[in-house]
Amino acid sequence: MRYLNNDLILSEVEAPSPKAQEIQVHVSAIGVNPADLLQRKGKYPPPPGASEILGLEVAGTVESLGPHATQFQKGDRVMCLLPGGGYAEKVCVRESHCIPIPHNLSFEEGAAIPEVFLTAYQALFLIGELLPGQWVLIHAATGGVGTAAIQLASASDAKTIGTTRSKDKLEKCLALGVDAMINTYDGHFAKKVLETTEDHGVDLILDFVGAPYYMENIQALSKGGALLILSTQGGNILEKVDLRLLMQKWITLSATTLRSRPQEYKDRLVKEFSHLALSRFESGRIKPVLHQVLPWTQAEEAHSLLAKGTAFGKIILSIA
Repeated sequence: MRYLNNDLILSEVEAPSPKAQEIQVHVSAIGVNPADLLQRKGKYPPPPGASEILGLEVAGTVESLGPHATQFQKGDRVMCLLPGGGYAEKVCVRESHCIPIPHNLSFEEGAAIPEVFLTAYQALFLIGELLPGQWVLIHAATGGVGTAAIQLASASDAKTIGTTRSKDKLEKCLALGVDAMINTYDGHFAKKVLETTEDHGVDLILDFVGAPYYMENIQALSKGGALLILSTQGGNILEKVDLRLLMQKWITLSATTLRSRPQEYKDRLVKEFSHLALSRFESGRIKPVLHQVLPWTQAEEAHSLLAKGTAFGKIILSIA
């Protein structure tokens, strides 16, 4: 089979065979993620036992089944969460990490769902324990996880605030159902958050920026609020941090990645998410947001586009 190596050049390798509870999927579309860019730089290696090939989410057609795989049949359309290996014509994936593609969605739309929507779901509800009526602040709201989080939180009757450094993207986020948007071009947002929430503060923050936003995040949180760090794109080193600020406001500080989570955790996550979200995708209540679809032979262009930070939603690679 063909695959894209770390230099994004098409290469050949023997196609994998599905193990006991795996399915082999003929890939039609691939989701591009910041993790792919980091892995190419040697900053985000795959977990032990995972493929060295890039790619955390794909959509395609079931081609064959492992001896103990029972959830799907040959020919089924599926979208899959992977620890690696997605930049290829075929992947073998644990069947419990696959979701049927809703009938109204294309392969390209399906490939825009697994990594970002599952990341957003676990952050909001499994870790963040967000409840209806609570406020959530979503940084980098115009990215793949951000646009997913806005929709999932809004559909669960939470109140949402998003941030972006781009004036052009504010209206697009409002169209997704976010309650308020803040332009963080000047780096400040806490005062505007407190104004929006009438001095209550937000109950949960999903942060992708890291160190530069730490102090303002603490200021923007309500008493008993939670700060969840999902990435440190702006920096990962904090100096002269006064931990008493966390204690004074009873703040919970946590961090997570999805890729390195145990298989059993992902099993439960995929099952819960599928139960909640599939009907909402089918009804159009929530939807994947696609910025651009490119042929997988233009993967370098896709990575450059993602690195510029100008995309709104997901960039997808399509395999003809």
